Amino acid sequence: MTQNVATISPQQTVQEAAALMSQYNVGSIPVVENGQLRGMITDRDITLRSTAQGVAPSTPVSQCMTQNLVFGNDNMDVHEAANLMAQNQIRRLPVVNNNQVVGMVAIGDLATQNIYQNEAGQALSSISTPSQPGQHLP
Repeated sequence: MTQNVATISPQQTVQEAAALMSQYNVGSIPVVENGQLRGMITDRDITLRSTAQGVAPSTPVSQCMTQNLVFGNDNMDVHEAANLMAQNQIRRLPVVNNNQVVGMVAIGDLATQNIYQNEAGQALSSISTPSQPGQHLP
């Protein structure tokens, strides 16, 4: 798990979220208000819900973030985290303790640890299964 995770508030802008992602070289940032996890904003959210829709960069993160969250807790073991990620087809799992974000587990975290490569492979296999038939652009 990565600790000391960068967070953003729902009132901050999509442009600020993108700048934080660039600064920390990450693809998602937990959205936190008053210490509570409120959502997640991903590079994909910004692309599809903001840029592709012609939304201004000054738009609040709350308008583009994912609100229906799946999160783990710091008592989970790696197998539970990997299963949760696979079941929900997510690549990044916020870790919460007492309603506070304490870390983030990414599929890459599992893949870089030799003893967890099997869990990472199984999770990625489930995560990568299309939830809808794929569409191909001409």
